[in-house]
Amino acid sequence: MVVLIFVGLVFVAHLYLWHRMVRSTTRRGRLRTGLTWGLVGLLALVVVTFAGMRLEMFQWLAWPGYLWIAIMFYLVIALVLLEIPRLVAWLALVRGRAAVPSPVEVVRPVTVPAPDISDISGFGKVSEVEPSPGGDAMSRRLFLGRTTAAVAGVGALGTVGYGIGAALGDPVIEPVKVALLGLDSRLSGLRFAVVSDIHLGPLTGKAHTERIVRMINGLRADVVAIVGDLVDGSVAELGPLARPLRSLESRYGAYFVTGNHEYYTRNGPGEWIEELDRLGVRSLRNERVEIRHQGGVLDLAGVNDLNGATANDGPDFDKALGGRDTSRSTVLLAHQPVQVSQAARYGVDLQLSGHTHGGQLTPFNLVVPLQQPVVSGLATVDGVRVYVTRGAGFWGPPVRVGAPPEITLLELRA
Repeated sequence: MVVLIFVGLVFVAHLYLWHRMVRSTTRRGRLRTGLTWGLVGLLALVVVTFAGMRLEMFQWLAWPGYLWIAIMFYLVIALVLLEIPRLVAWLALVRGRAAVPSPVEVVRPVTVPAPDISDISGFGKVSEVEPSPGGDAMSRRLFLGRTTAAVAGVGALGTVGYGIGAALGDPVIEPVKVALLGLDSRLSGLRFAVVSDIHLGPLTGKAHTERIVRMINGLRADVVAIVGDLVDGSVAELGPLARPLRSLESRYGAYFVTGNHEYYTRNGPGEWIEELDRLGVRSLRNERVEIRHQGGVLDLAGVNDLNGATANDGPDFDKALGGRDTSRSTVLLAHQPVQVSQAARYGVDLQLSGHTHGGQLTPFNLVVPLQQPVVSGLATVDGVRVYVTRGAGFWGPPVRVGAPPEITLLELRA
């Protein structure tokens, strides 16, 4: 059902683009036909790209396919926003044309020479040039259509170009201090390097991971928390891209919980759990560990992503949090912010999540609240403090607009 909805939306978007970018800018002929078939090819590219990425095939289509998706998205937004100005301009042109009086034609007497009767082959024939009906209206429509398409095209390409630079650039270091009621004062100052949604895949290279590791190590954090969606592929395909993770440095270790994309991979999350263990990153699979800092003790727990339920590997809050010493403060790693509703029942003090990408492509940040209680940043939900990081990578188009990639340095305060 989700696939059908996606294909339907993509088809409608391309149909709208054809109407505004092709039909409204060209006359019937070879140019319109060629542009139409070009748009059909781009539609097919989108479908094949998404199918191929899920099946780990046609990886070479990732760059052109995902870039077109981003351009298509912002073209549609720009054209929709231009509909009202376009209508106003059209009405102004029509009214302006109607307000101009028709010129009065002055007939002047002319002297017509007598015909040469020596050549009567053309006698009696009149040559006339008639204007094509509706010619002015057609030119006005083409002018408006081409102007609108040009403005939308420049806007979309400029936005995507900016977004590519943001997505492929260094993540922003977000320093955050979180005060927790009842936190042991000896734990005050404990620092977490929080990162999520790295999305190792066909559009990222080993340098992407190396940069993230280098930036995390520069923070000198006590704990490293990788909150899901690390990969978009199998170990066989992406193992070399993950190897820099063995260089992560922290006082009390690096920890990982699964995200939804770990369950989309060909072999599931199991092989990545084993690979991360070899790289020195411990996975918290519905379990908790003790973090001892300056004589104080903190419970660090982690639960599987909600998508694991389809593979009998879903979150188990009772296993992760049940029977603990409630006098201790607890930090929970859970990929999706919406999982806080269950965490609240177990007295969790702070939940660290990702998943949303902060919307990644504005205005998706306005849509995320339909599914998740927090888009990004720090909030309180059901009495639990929740921090949602925007993620250090990207999914789909290598583009981020209004939601730069992030690595969080989170410090606990009593």
